[in-house]
Amino acid sequence: MHPLLHFKTITRHKLLVMKFCFRLGLYWQGLRHDLSKYSPVEFVVGASYYQGTCSPNNAERLDKGYSAAWLHHKGRNKHHFEYWIDYAAGDDADGGARPMCGMEMPRKYVAEMFCDRVAASMIYLGEKYTDAAPWEYYEKFKSHYLIHHHTAALIEKALRVLKDEGEARAFDWVRAHILQKEAKPAAVENAVRRFF
Repeated sequence: MHPLLHFKTITRHKLLVMKFCFRLGLYWQGLRHDLSKYSPVEFVVGASYYQGTCSPNNAERLDKGYSAAWLHHKGRNKHHFEYWIDYAAGDDADGGARPMCGMEMPRKYVAEMFCDRVAASMIYLGEKYTDAAPWEYYEKFKSHYLIHHHTAALIEKALRVLKDEGEARAFDWVRAHILQKEAKPAAVENAVRRFF
């Protein structure tokens, strides 16, 4: 068990995400980011399965077949697309089953998800981090994600800008195209389509 090492890792991550959120004007989200990691159900698992190079939730999942810490975490943190998985909208009157699918995330949480992914890559990869790392991790698993297509388009574009044009340009893009208050969903979608 490594409670001190785990505490240091999650705190470094939280402070880095907070810095990134503040950079985007998301002060409240930056302050509240990942507070549930300090709760007993998440912290004890993190300390017990600590490795330092990846999420301890993966080790718990391999050991038990599920991760109680992850189930707790994703249900309390809106910057994870898994928080937004629900049954598809529809009428249950005919008794038909509705599939699970990703709901469209509010853009402020997409922006926080971007910050989270960048910070996680920086923390876990250390000196091996490159601006391509968050995109490479996302791309490796995206075929398994239940994520709304608008949300996917936004996070993918932000991660590609990071990979291709660097950190400063990526944060400018997130501010201008994800957090732009006046932008209508169609305008954001058209901006993303032009990129691809």
